[in-house]
Amino acid sequence: MATVSDGQKLTGPIYVFSLPVRIWHWLHALSIATLIVTGYLIAVPLASRGGEASDHFLMGTLRLVHFTAAFVFAIGLFVRAYLAIVGNSYARELFIVPVWRGTYWKEFWHEVKFYSFVTRKTGKNIGHNPLAQAAMWLFNVVVALFMVCTGFALYSQGTGAGSWADTMFGWVFVLVPSSQTVRMWHLMGMWLMLFFIILHIYMAIRADFASRQNGVSSMIDGWRTFKDDGPRDPR
Repeated sequence: MATVSDGQKLTGPIYVFSLPVRIWHWLHALSIATLIVTGYLIAVPLASRGGEASDHFLMGTLRLVHFTAAFVFAIGLFVRAYLAIVGNSYARELFIVPVWRGTYWKEFWHEVKFYSFVTRKTGKNIGHNPLAQAAMWLFNVVVALFMVCTGFALYSQGTGAGSWADTMFGWVFVLVPSSQTVRMWHLMGMWLMLFFIILHIYMAIRADFASRQNGVSSMIDGWRTFKDDGPRDPR
């Protein structure tokens, strides 16, 4: 969220997203897509193949790919937290949502109206707009941590009691003793992440066409560009 005053002009281009943040973004997106596809196929398995079972390892391969993507996803969150500490102010937007600011809520509801087609007026944002920032925090921090905890708790059932997974995430089964319940909550988290992906893609693409700054390209080259030299707040 930009910290400049409403009347100040933003002309750009402004370098916002550093290379490490952009690499994390695309690896994070790839890991989520992989987890969703393989997770769905684990929950709803494909039809059994004919012949000797020893000749096929389809479900085993799916689980291996799922677990590999899970490690990329989980480690990536810790890397992203580190980048928020050492990076610029825009790298911290994922973790710090300024809900204590009155201007944040004013712009938040304006973005809700914009994406709901209630208004065509748009402001300028150097980093994420307030609505996107809230959504990113909710799904890429809160839901993501929930998926890590429930996912590795389920993984610990395979590694066994006393393993690193059981030591770090076995507490999940203290809160929810039923393994099937944890599995269903994990599956529900998958559908929430899929909903976020659809919402995120829609907002990013629409920003390219209807907002006053670029959208998708800013996460490719890191630069925020603006389509006019007017003030930040047009209202």
